[in-house]
Amino acid sequence: MSRLAQLPARVDLLVIGGGITGAGIFREAARAGVSVLLVEARDYASGTSSWSSKLVHGGLRYLKTGEWRLTAESVRERERLLREAPDLVQSLDFVMPLYRGIKPGKTTMRLGLWLYDRFSSGGAHSRFLPAAEASAAQPGLRAENLLGAMRYQDARTDDCRLVWRLIEQGQRDGGLALNYVVAEQLLQAQGRVCGATLRDAETGESREIAAGLVINAAGVWADALPGQPAGAPRLRPLRGSHLVFPQARLPLPQAVGWLHPRDQRPVFAYPWQGATLLGTTDLDHREELWNPRMQRAEADYLLEALDWLLPGAGLGLGDALSSYAGVRPVVDDGADKPSAASRESAQWASPGYIGVTGGKLTTFRVTARQALRAAAQQLPALRLAADAAALFDRALSESPAELPDLAQIGERVGEQVFHLDDLLLRRSRAGLVLPEGAEALIEPALAACRAQLAWDDQRCAAEAGRYREYWRRQHDPRGLG
Repeated sequence: MSRLAQLPARVDLLVIGGGITGAGIFREAARAGVSVLLVEARDYASGTSSWSSKLVHGGLRYLKTGEWRLTAESVRERERLLREAPDLVQSLDFVMPLYRGIKPGKTTMRLGLWLYDRFSSGGAHSRFLPAAEASAAQPGLRAENLLGAMRYQDARTDDCRLVWRLIEQGQRDGGLALNYVVAEQLLQAQGRVCGATLRDAETGESREIAAGLVINAAGVWADALPGQPAGAPRLRPLRGSHLVFPQARLPLPQAVGWLHPRDQRPVFAYPWQGATLLGTTDLDHREELWNPRMQRAEADYLLEALDWLLPGAGLGLGDALSSYAGVRPVVDDGADKPSAASRESAQWASPGYIGVTGGKLTTFRVTARQALRAAAQQLPALRLAADAAALFDRALSESPAELPDLAQIGERVGEQVFHLDDLLLRRSRAGLVLPEGAEALIEPALAACRAQLAWDDQRCAAEAGRYREYWRRQHDPRGLG
């Protein structure tokens, strides 16, 4: 029997979008006393939520723009994730070098981080390092005019694994989730949204599903859902791009954050899954939303920043393992510069329908619960769990991610994998952090898919070709020119 045919004719709640926001809503709704179905047009986390900076952070820069509430909220959510999902979210020490004649100065940074610490229940984490101590903490720092550095704490994660954990948890609590299922059209009756026409992107089969309420959590695509009521905010898609280097070529004992010498935007580099991640840019994205590509000018921008801070590193684009870009669903607030645009979420509602977009990876739980509180006004049976209720069952925990290997990949073949890129770029991140897009693991991964998913030789050959072409087009740094 087909996937769509197995669905019930009606659900209480239909969630459209399998990124971090939709997954958070799905997880909370599944334990809230209602039947819930989540559909994602491609793979889970295949849009913005797989191409983030992987940081679970308080948003230190939001203090500069006066977004105190967002900073405090982000710090609280960071602390919560560190407690509740230590296998997925790990504390990350940051060093931010300070230079004479370059803002922010020592006093400003100490004050900002003092406030940052105050928002944290764990007390003070930041301190000033004199120049000699800063150079010892991060070898290779530009020495000219170095005053010292501020050390503080944030956190890192694997954004795709975080999304999958939420999906998995929601399924364990009775929810239904399907990837590669497109919401083609919302259904309306008597002025109320009452369901959607769904299409299986793998088979082409379509089916109408009735729903007591539809939540549109499609992120940067939220304003493009066919048949939705008016009210969606104007979005300003912003592209953030990153380079990934072998750790041996860019060995960092902790994260380093600094301001780009050209425009004083914050940039960073830090160890992640056995490699080193360098980011990020923040540009208006005017191209097609699916499959954004890093531009050569962005790579040059990041390399310029790295060369300024660590002049002895001597890295070029040819040293990178991979590149990636994501498009942030930022609500257009009229800010002049992309980096000045607020990262607050937005929500709108009509009978039978709620839309939500924007927001941050770190604060997904807050955004999800805000949407579900609004949903409860239309679905009285929906009873949100207490705010203090843990997000995850400990039984779902996994080992903190290290450099991906075949054993890890083999364990994840059964996680609703439909294509090789699902496995090598999202269930694991091998395609980003191993040479040549994890070329050495392609055949062993296909063998696992043969065994567990019954792929035949023809399917395996097609998947290998699809994956290699996609990786070259989207992630091969040599393709940037």
